[in-house]
Amino acid sequence: MNNICVIPARGGSTRIPKKNIKDFWGKPLIAYSIEKALESKIFSRVIVSTDDEEIARVAKEYGAQVPFLRDKAIADNHTSSFVPVLDAYQRVKDDGQNQSPIEVVTCIYATAPLMEISDLKHGFEIFQEKNLDYLYSCTEFPFPIQRAVYLDQDHTPHCFMPDCFPMRSQDLVKAYQDAAQFYFYKASIIEDLSQIKKAYALPIDRHHVVDIDTPEDFLLAKALYKALEDLKNA
Repeated sequence: MNNICVIPARGGSTRIPKKNIKDFWGKPLIAYSIEKALESKIFSRVIVSTDDEEIARVAKEYGAQVPFLRDKAIADNHTSSFVPVLDAYQRVKDDGQNQSPIEVVTCIYATAPLMEISDLKHGFEIFQEKNLDYLYSCTEFPFPIQRAVYLDQDHTPHCFMPDCFPMRSQDLVKAYQDAAQFYFYKASIIEDLSQIKKAYALPIDRHHVVDIDTPEDFLLAKALYKALEDLKNA
């Protein structure tokens, strides 16, 4: 099966300047996603989509391909992460470097240093076994969303779901969020996501998930990574 991996990594991060190549325990942040994608042995090609020359250079140093620089028009704050993945697929599907037609397109975020290779491989196995159109990683919310509140101008709390407030937490349906790690798409539907018929969300451990958007997220991810490494080596 010809399965390509695309790692989107634009250069214009504002809340964390140069986030994708910021030092994370001795390596650029993006290096973890590249190395784990390569080590998983499930991808024919690992491609970084970036508009930034420095990110391109770093990506190549860690073994990724950068066959093109992304257009600035799809490298701003308003562009969804799916757009550069589709763009990369369309650019490389007929570039002569694929030994056979691309069957699966996988997106891995550049900001996923806590991602476990075992989760990535497990997700791909399920994707194949169930003949899915789409699979992504998710994780359980740390608190029941049914008990969430909003505050008015006087900071008076109001329940979003008042009927659920008196219920025991163990009686409430578990809720999950996107883990911001990996996404598998069947190539035949990637240009028209309305064709998705069979989708699957793969739960992964919450302590392996940090969506790195702010400096505080970055520090939390570093602390979690160090703690997990210490546990492995204990």
